[in-house]
Amino acid sequence: MDARPEVLVVDDKENMLKLFARILGDAYAVTTAPDGARALALLASRAFDVVVTDIQMPGADGFTVLREVKRSAPDTEVVLVTAYASVPKAVEAIKQGAYDYLSKPFDPDEVALVVARALERRRQKKDAAGLQARASRMPDFHGLRGTSPALRKTHALLAQVAARDLTVVLTGETGTGKELAARALHRESPRRDKPFVAVNCGALPADLVESELFGHAKGAFTGATGAKAGLFEEAHGGTLFLDEVGDLPLPVQVKLNRALQEKEVRRVGTTTPVTVDVRVVAATHRDLAAEVAQGRFREDLYYRLDGVTVRMPSLRERREDIPLLAMHFLSTARRPELEGFTPEALQVLTAAPWPGNVRQLQNAVARAAAMATGPRITPEDLPPESAPVRPAVTPGALPTQALAKRPYREAVDEVRDAVSRDYLTALMQEFSGNVTHAAERAGMERESLHRLLKRYGVRTEDFKRGEPS
Repeated sequence: MDARPEVLVVDDKENMLKLFARILGDAYAVTTAPDGARALALLASRAFDVVVTDIQMPGADGFTVLREVKRSAPDTEVVLVTAYASVPKAVEAIKQGAYDYLSKPFDPDEVALVVARALERRRQKKDAAGLQARASRMPDFHGLRGTSPALRKTHALLAQVAARDLTVVLTGETGTGKELAARALHRESPRRDKPFVAVNCGALPADLVESELFGHAKGAFTGATGAKAGLFEEAHGGTLFLDEVGDLPLPVQVKLNRALQEKEVRRVGTTTPVTVDVRVVAATHRDLAAEVAQGRFREDLYYRLDGVTVRMPSLRERREDIPLLAMHFLSTARRPELEGFTPEALQVLTAAPWPGNVRQLQNAVARAAAMATGPRITPEDLPPESAPVRPAVTPGALPTQALAKRPYREAVDEVRDAVSRDYLTALMQEFSGNVTHAAERAGMERESLHRLLKRYGVRTEDFKRGEPS
């Protein structure tokens, strides 16, 4: 069986069919049709990767063929050909879904290049569709999405801990999903039908923290015009999530420790205890043990909270999730016309450091989707922080000992960037700066090569003069 890509050529002139077959026959399995009617019959019975069709034909013309392809096989790319070069017709063809437009007379190399680009576009669309399908099937543990071993391990630990009425401390960098994890613990627990109350301790004014947590009596302080229940009472029977618990003032830590020990609170301005049944889930990006050693966090509260500790993995620890997450976030960006990301854009996203983790990735994708002007998001559409600039390093310039002192991924990325720049330099030198021929050799679209040249600072004009800088 011929495994080559399938190309259907439609033209009512036999000499044109023979010409296309000669141009494309070595690389593709070419089928010809002498008119639009025959083409429609073939399309009804077989699948083609690319259709190259003349516009001006008796009966079913090229636009009829285009509409049928887009109706029955939308992934098939269509290139329209006409002897009557017309910008309006070209615009209309693109609007109706054609990939490109050729005018007679054409250069054989141009035909081969356009068909190759159409096939690459089809492959990228299939890859994007596959990525979208995988993203839609991505395990979702109450909003914590991913397939990486690191996140699967976290999912399993959260599910195990949820059923046990223990205090849980969630640790990890900002943006790793600690609140999502807290909500997952609540929804998987026997308390799921009771309130889930969340508070960011670091965002509470210092003079109101105690009142917010434990409530106050009428007249307890200026402005206390009535009695108010605190968050502990609001969460009675359910879960209280104390985000950034390490930011609590020391005097409030004392009262929090007592509330956890005695399972009761006293509103500010009263001595009457109120019994509360609350599961506390705390979160922090700080090292609480270090905070205890520095006297900034009470040791007794530290041990009271330390029932089970769950560390949320950073995005750098689960880079295999980044393409799936990016596609998921793109699907929520209200730009249905966007097909996905170019391979180069996904490479940039996957290699970026993401100090803000999933939250930062989500914002970056939203901004890129808003800025994108083409069918796919490119590296140029991404915000600058997603592609940090590294100094160029010539392979071998860094001794092995120096590389070994760096994090693995940083060392590998640095040498990879140097190899990429050397490759592009040699490629441009071989073809004297001709991007079209260089792109064919590299097996990529001309636009993709342009982006890589820009990214690595390789200037085509230097090679046209024969002297690379």
